[in-house]
Amino acid sequence: LEKATIFIPPEVLRQRESKWLDMLNNWDKWMAKKHKKAKLRCQKGIPPSLRGRAWQYLSGSKVKMEQNHGKFEELDQLPGDPAWLDVIERDLHRQFPFHEMFVARGGHGQQDLYRVLKAYTIYRPEEGYCQAQAPVAAVLLMHMPAEQAFWCLVQICEKYLPGYYSAGLEAIQLDGEILFALLRRVSPVAHKHLNKYKIDPILYMTEWFMCAFSRTLPWVSVLRVWDMFFCEGVKVIFRVGLVLLKYTLGSPDKLKSCKGQYETMEKLRSIDSRYMEEGFLILELRFPGSCVKHF
Repeated sequence: LEKATIFIPPEVLRQRESKWLDMLNNWDKWMAKKHKKAKLRCQKGIPPSLRGRAWQYLSGSKVKMEQNHGKFEELDQLPGDPAWLDVIERDLHRQFPFHEMFVARGGHGQQDLYRVLKAYTIYRPEEGYCQAQAPVAAVLLMHMPAEQAFWCLVQICEKYLPGYYSAGLEAIQLDGEILFALLRRVSPVAHKHLNKYKIDPILYMTEWFMCAFSRTLPWVSVLRVWDMFFCEGVKVIFRVGLVLLKYTLGSPDKLKSCKGQYETMEKLRSIDSRYMEEGFLILELRFPGSCVKHF
């Protein structure tokens, strides 16, 4: 296994940029006729200079923002529920504390994060705020201004991961059961082991799925996974989960050190970095084994 970040020569990157620019400038035409090609381009990775714009087009948040002109400004001016604001305030410094945008308490990154999360609690008062939304919103803010990040977050919460951030966690539990059922096909060894020690999927996959792996994978891998996630939806998150489970617990050799529930959970909390590297993981996602590819 190569510990690798994929290197793209500058001329290839420039070529990709011009292809993406053409696609973004003729978006409706592309989506109507060449969706497969767009999907392939997302799998190859969106050029960094166009990533924020591409995510907005792919998620439909650009259209949503245009349909709700001035709405974010209006939400931004409202005071919000003090109970939610207190919890949001406490979470701000925990998001990517070493990133230049979020390093300073009260800095512009933290302020924008506060504005986006507060606006969401007013926009969806029945849902309010969930801690897993903070890292997701922070990743968006690294790629786009606050208003765009807000509408992108709305799309993630409503279109991509509906019900994930509601109080009861029913949606995440249901997807945990689906993940476990798929694991039986992908890696019977891992499935049998987790079953034997009665390790409920919610114990290991909640943060993975709710944060869309933003707190689990190395940064370059997060961005590549999100490129595919915005294009193909939640099945990409399932595929990542299946790859990590298969390569962490999928052979008798790997299970030697997992004598019980505690040891297994420890192994899943500190997954071997080789399996999360961009070079390995993206290859697995783009060309999955026969068990996963139709999912």
